[in-house]
Amino acid sequence: MDKRYQIFVSSTYTDLKDERAKVIQTLMEMDCIPAGMELFPAADEEQWQFIKKVIDDCDYYLLIIGGRYGSTTPEGISYTEKEYDYAVDKGLKVIALIHGDPDSLPLSKSETVPAQAEKLAAFRAKVKTGRLVRFWQDTTELPGLVALSLSKTIKTYPAIGWVRANTVANVDLLTDNNLLRKKIAGLEAQLHKLQEEHRPAVDDLAGLDEHFTVRGNTTHFNSSDKWHWEGTISWREAFGLLAPHLLQRKADDDVRHIWEEAVARALEKKGRFPRVEDQTFQTFKVQMLAQKLISVESRPTTTGALALFWFLTEKGKAFMLDIRTIKKMPPVEQS
Repeated sequence: MDKRYQIFVSSTYTDLKDERAKVIQTLMEMDCIPAGMELFPAADEEQWQFIKKVIDDCDYYLLIIGGRYGSTTPEGISYTEKEYDYAVDKGLKVIALIHGDPDSLPLSKSETVPAQAEKLAAFRAKVKTGRLVRFWQDTTELPGLVALSLSKTIKTYPAIGWVRANTVANVDLLTDNNLLRKKIAGLEAQLHKLQEEHRPAVDDLAGLDEHFTVRGNTTHFNSSDKWHWEGTISWREAFGLLAPHLLQRKADDDVRHIWEEAVARALEKKGRFPRVEDQTFQTFKVQMLAQKLISVESRPTTTGALALFWFLTEKGKAFMLDIRTIKKMPPVEQS
């Protein structure tokens, strides 16, 4: 069945008109349905409900960041960042295209107010955390980046999409296929659970509240020199930092990048590009396997090569909910 995917294009408006035009043209050439602020160029709170509804109907979210933070809501957050936060909360897959050298942009396309520039820097950092992004410096680069990134995202994370009404007769067959796939997935999950339950336990395994030493390094902010550091963290906390990111399967390299940044922040280690010693990361992986909180499988990538992927076990999900959820406060006793 032929599908067309609807893509929400989010960015500041006046400074990125040419860039948006290139991106939207590329999406239409890919038989996608672009949606964005062309529908509502005057952003205000009255239109926010409409904007949310449009995002709800989209399959993917494409973000372009240049040198401007954009107009802000009464709360002080830009409408672009507000759209991004809403799309992430909805679980839409994000394709982020960030200008690689905003300092080279002309004054008309840059933030001149220090407070806005700081918010833009924080927004860029937020978008780059925990996901792969693409960097661009010239408008002509965007069509190729969009085509490459979107094709890979659609292949890796297929969405619902839209179909023509005259193909609706095939929906029953598609529904039956989906139900069959769900049954197969359920049986595979039961088999996996049985295998987990019968895996031999490791004697004298360290408790989750025990601490271990993490050694690593970060790069200085203003040079390529490195800071070498070490600190201690409990297995419980180290797992809790990573667990929410494993609600979907993650490649081993992505897991390592997320965990390194999270541990460095938790240990208050300053600098850029945090790296943890390989043996420390491998020990953490093995310890979580022994605790039966994660499972690691070798699976084919989109290129056909094999790679390791992490995901949470049922025990891991339950443990994550226990340590990461906010519990209600106990009632205050009356004197």
